[in-house]
Amino acid sequence: MHQQVLTACKRVVVKIGSSLVASSNGGLRLDRIGRLAKEFGGLQAQNRQLVLVSSGAIVAGISHLALKTYPHEVPLQQAAAAVGQSRLVRAYEMAFEESGHKIAQILLTHQDLADRRRFLNARHTLTTLLKLGVIPIINENDTVAVEEIRFGDNDSLAGQIAHLVDADLLVILSDVDGLYEKDPHLDPAAKLIPMVSTITKQIENLAGASRTQTSRGGMVTKIQAAKQAGRFGVPTLLLNGETPDALGQALEGNPNGTFFASKQSSLTTRKQWIAFTLRPKGEIMCDEGAVAALVLRGKSLLSSGILNVKGTFLAGDPVSCTTQEGIVFAQGLCNYSAETLQRIKGKQTSEIQQLLGALEYEEVIHRDNLALTP
Repeated sequence: MHQQVLTACKRVVVKIGSSLVASSNGGLRLDRIGRLAKEFGGLQAQNRQLVLVSSGAIVAGISHLALKTYPHEVPLQQAAAAVGQSRLVRAYEMAFEESGHKIAQILLTHQDLADRRRFLNARHTLTTLLKLGVIPIINENDTVAVEEIRFGDNDSLAGQIAHLVDADLLVILSDVDGLYEKDPHLDPAAKLIPMVSTITKQIENLAGASRTQTSRGGMVTKIQAAKQAGRFGVPTLLLNGETPDALGQALEGNPNGTFFASKQSSLTTRKQWIAFTLRPKGEIMCDEGAVAALVLRGKSLLSSGILNVKGTFLAGDPVSCTTQEGIVFAQGLCNYSAETLQRIKGKQTSEIQQLLGALEYEEVIHRDNLALTP
């Protein structure tokens, strides 16, 4: 069944791992970049649209700066990224020009996608580039990103980009063949898992951290990216990018690697953004009546159903909604600050007017700004 999904894909987000395009002691792998560019150009000639999310800038910078080890200090990582990013994009540009294809560079932070207007601007830019036949190459803006605005790894970034451009498929090219039942480095007889219908805790437990300093993730971040893309209704294919034409073969219906299925999301694009792109700045605990009203009847959240408020947030900030047991069941944009909510939680509308003097909003979170989460 997933063969049909792959052959029908028209818009594909491809994440390229650092080890495929660069090494800290050898610099950019120009032969590999050239081979990938030729393969991607061939796919575009088949009327497919490609968006690339490429790692490798920091590693390329490390080599050019002749640093002896991978830097752990953020300023040094940012400096390496600044040096390496231009070299990486230039290598891509030269490789794609050989086959007559144009590229565009786009650097993003999480803040760019957390702001709705900037999110939509990025979407319009990317879709326009694709209509023009240009292949966007995206990376996290490591030169300015700090902890609170960074994606953390390019697997997570690629998962968000799949949503941003309404992709049909997310492909993660790495230096492994896919997800195995056991660690193949420790057990050569370990079997590859070709298909994952649902990402369970058992599947997540199969993942291991990265074995190299030059990668921020490992199998853990790849599975999380697949889980994230699946929430948006986008399936994920994990492939070994060292295998020539692995992606081309997969899109022709001869898949290898591991395919992570997805279910069609029932949320609108805006509610997907609220639920899975925004990072909650606080938490609202709801009583049983409020949970039932939100989940079963599609109602807005009122102050009378709030038991407790955690965190520091302002009006308009994203917050998560939990049951009394602490289970997150929704996320939304709150009409009131945490300080005000502490004063009005559990109160009826008439009481709020007496407390605040005026009732700005009847709803704490309007149903149009609230998204139920799995």
